[in-house]
Amino acid sequence: MTHHDGRRPGLTEDAVALMAGLADLAVSGLSSAMGGISSLLRRADLGDLLADGQEDTKARGRLLLDRHAATAPVHMEVLARTVTARTQAGSRGE
Repeated sequence: MTHHDGRRPGLTEDAVALMAGLADLAVSGLSSAMGGISSLLRRADLGDLLADGQEDTKARGRLLLDRHAATAPVHMEVLARTVTARTQAGSRGE
């Protein structure tokens, strides 16, 4: 961007132009989002749609937690499985 007198813009003018561009993007994005929200509110099955969205979001959260919070099996659970397996193996042998 050059000025009418041929000089290049300074840092302050660049920052103002950048902020104006970001504001324009935000306003256009907000206006399109509001259009989508208004059409969504006119739906007859809005309650079902929200409930489905909530369940989907919970499922995604559980998957994320399961993927990133993988922990070792609980010690007592491992012992209980070992005892159960030995008991079943012992009752088959008798």
